[in-house]
Amino acid sequence: MAAKSQPRPQSRVRPVSARLRTRLHDQQSEPDHRELSIDKVGVRGLRFPIQVRDKARSVQDTVATIGMFVDLPKEFKGTHMSRFIEVLNAHGSVVHVENIPDILTAMQERFQAATSHLEMEFPYFMVKRAPVTGKEGVMDYTARFDAAACGPEIDFVLTVKANVTTLCPCSKAISARGAHNQRSEVTVQVRFTRPIWIEDLIAIIESSASSELYALLKRPDEKAVTERAYDNPVFVEDLVRNVALKLNAHPDVRWYKVEAENQESIHNHNAYACIKKG
Repeated sequence: MAAKSQPRPQSRVRPVSARLRTRLHDQQSEPDHRELSIDKVGVRGLRFPIQVRDKARSVQDTVATIGMFVDLPKEFKGTHMSRFIEVLNAHGSVVHVENIPDILTAMQERFQAATSHLEMEFPYFMVKRAPVTGKEGVMDYTARFDAAACGPEIDFVLTVKANVTTLCPCSKAISARGAHNQRSEVTVQVRFTRPIWIEDLIAIIESSASSELYALLKRPDEKAVTERAYDNPVFVEDLVRNVALKLNAHPDVRWYKVEAENQESIHNHNAYACIKKG
């Protein structure tokens, strides 16, 4: 009679994930003895698709360069950087602006942090018509969100950058022919009581200069833009004051910072001015 086979002992091999948890040392979780807390630690330079509100088309898809940070108490050696990406991915393949408070809260919870920070900078596109021919062209601007949570309180700053043309009033006054002009970059940062359209801040900037810029100009348009700038000379000081006056009149703006930098066409330096409120 054939001998009965003995039952094989069950394998005691642990899953790979369990072995890794045992084998891999978590150095970031070690205590630190230098008694120095860190205000912000995290990741920066992450590119990710987002959706923002568009006044003309409801929403606009774009790509943001993102930074995510939390505070680190003095007793901890480091932060687990991968968790920032996990928090971002948990909100879907596209981040909506309305998710920003949720992302800030999720970072606080995931890292057991008192504060969290999120920065998002992205190109924003608008279709503009040339002033005479009406030819359409796509203009790109730079927008940025800086959001921070301290406990349950959230601070939000909207930044918009736009280029414009300024024509020098002094050059016009002293020259028999023409006047020098320059391209100016204007940066406006605002805190608000109710959300403000990016397009509205762009309109405030462009209407404060000698002339706005266009993506597409035919000869009749170029003539009109050149003459408009000549008839409306603006120093860099005038530019920031013009923007500030319009922001002062806006019912939803409670704080702002306006900067303008002229890339001078006949000087080997730039001209700069800044106004802050609040």
